[in-house]
Amino acid sequence: MRKVLLAACLALSLTAWGGEGSESQTAPSLIAPSVRQLVLVQAPTWSSSSGSLQRYERDASSDWRGVGDPVPISLGRNGMAWGRGLQPSSKTGPTKREGDGRSPAGAFTLESAFGAADELPVGSKGFPYLQTRASTYCVEDIHSDHYNRVVDASEVKPTTWQRWSAMRRADGLFRWGVIVQQNAPDVVVGAGSCVFLHIWRGEHHPTAGCTAMAADDIESILRWLEPKAKPVLIQLPAPVYRATREAWGLPDDGVDSGQHK
Repeated sequence: MRKVLLAACLALSLTAWGGEGSESQTAPSLIAPSVRQLVLVQAPTWSSSSGSLQRYERDASSDWRGVGDPVPISLGRNGMAWGRGLQPSSKTGPTKREGDGRSPAGAFTLESAFGAADELPVGSKGFPYLQTRASTYCVEDIHSDHYNRVVDASEVKPTTWQRWSAMRRADGLFRWGVIVQQNAPDVVVGAGSCVFLHIWRGEHHPTAGCTAMAADDIESILRWLEPKAKPVLIQLPAPVYRATREAWGLPDDGVDSGQHK
């Protein structure tokens, strides 16, 4: 009963997330004290296809502090929509669906890094890593039992899906990346699949629903991520960030504009 009441109170505090002038109410922090690394992405509006990324870290005795400078990122061609992550569901703002061209908004665990190299860049801190091969795919087919999962085609029947993202790409966009735990581990069919942080085609080139950035910036993230720090990705339009910062326990000096300059 206590858990039910707590969830209800938190939901009430978040009913106005989409408004420019809305204010958050006092609520338990969404981000657990054990989370020591934060990747914060902001964009000006729900429909923006570009924005800024800032890293933060903390220890047991400190508040969030910025790491490095904000960097520009590209989002889905249609902006953002609420994904399935750590946050409760919201009735305000769009909801992510398969193939909608939107990056997921919310709070998400970073599952593992991936790439074509034998191991992570020199100086990395032991974050889980998947070396991709020509047979590595992320399944986007809503009719497949492997929907929203990374699989090795040599170990399953290729005919079990019809839509996929090849994880070893000739264009180099997946040379380095991080798997975002959106709509996982309890997968809901049609709620979005195969969301990554990865290398971009260039500034102002939107994605199909991932968050993309320069190769040097993704490499910096890979060197910085620590498994014991339990890193979390926060992605929000700037007005929503301002309305939920306190309730979620987020940094108070976020990139207000959500747009890299």
